[in-house]
Amino acid sequence: MKGSNKRFDYRVKRVRSKIEGTQEKPRLSVYRGHKHIYAQVIDDSKGVTLASASTLSPELKGKLKVTDTVVAAKSVGDLIAKKTTQKGIKKVVFDRRGYEYTGKVKAFADAARESGLEF
Repeated sequence: MKGSNKRFDYRVKRVRSKIEGTQEKPRLSVYRGHKHIYAQVIDDSKGVTLASASTLSPELKGKLKVTDTVVAAKSVGDLIAKKTTQKGIKKVVFDRRGYEYTGKVKAFADAARESGLEF
């Protein structure tokens, strides 16, 4: 690993060491790629992904013109909240990985909260 990757990996480990998803309160993990935004709701006690959404999901794929914007992040946050509440999950623990809580990550989290998730 080079330069800033080491710092990012350290932040990821630091954040992740404090967060664990359970059956009652699974972990909502967000990943920002260069072109897309991905989210998963994970039960760490069983090691199972309960729900997932991204800008590549069939529900969003044709609707978004650009997939790496704050608007796209809001759409993914809304979609993951709908999928999660359909499965009866209202409370989650938010895992921002090593990303700062600004921009796309904040827009994603705000949209998920507005759509009914509690964290």
